[in-house]
Amino acid sequence: MFPIKDENPTETIPYVTCILIGLNIFAFFYQISLTENDNYNLILKYGFKPEHFFSNNTLEHYNNSALLTIFTSMFLHGGIAHILGNMLFLWIYGNNIEDSMGHIKFLIFYILCGLAAAFLQAIVSPSSSIPMIGASGAVSGVLSAYFLLFPKARVLTLIILIFFITFIRVPAGILIGLWFLSQISNAYFIDPNSPGVAWYAHIGGFLMGLILIPFFKKKKFKFFSSGVKIKNNNKKGKITLKFRR
Repeated sequence: MFPIKDENPTETIPYVTCILIGLNIFAFFYQISLTENDNYNLILKYGFKPEHFFSNNTLEHYNNSALLTIFTSMFLHGGIAHILGNMLFLWIYGNNIEDSMGHIKFLIFYILCGLAAAFLQAIVSPSSSIPMIGASGAVSGVLSAYFLLFPKARVLTLIILIFFITFIRVPAGILIGLWFLSQISNAYFIDPNSPGVAWYAHIGGFLMGLILIPFFKKKKFKFFSSGVKIKNNNKKGKITLKFRR
């Protein structure tokens, strides 16, 4: 199942979401402008490595701060599918979460979820020297916030079953719930020290989003709603927004 877009309009323009997507795309274009070896060195230098974070001799082995790499790693990606998936999820769900918090709070929320993602991955694989990159940890926090706020909102989803292809509208709570269960399953069965997806980072970001959303959302946004419904309720074409439960 591939989510395409949600049916949940916003009251405000998602400036921060757009800026984050723009920064990620800019960084990715810079990556692909490099040679394969230079891109590898870039990821090695600015990707987050648990071993680096817990090392007592970081200055002897690395040229930059482990704390810095937590932030820089959020804007690096391993390929076109990696960045497209993260940015698609950020666009579908991020604009509504930014709407529910305001621009500054959303930026802080996004960064904190990214930090939590890196920390949990580091805790479960403290000796790993494999650089972790990608926005998925922070985006996972956005998903969990959407899961609590708008689980009934419909998401247009692409379904591909061998030769059968169709679009259906699925409640966001089901899509995100299934996604999170898959992260837990993969984290349980796959060695956290092996190369590949940082499953625990996704879990860490998701859990942090659940913890933070009650403190970051505006009061008028209620949990477990269907989102915002636009109504044109007079002859002059005046638009009003109402929250559905």
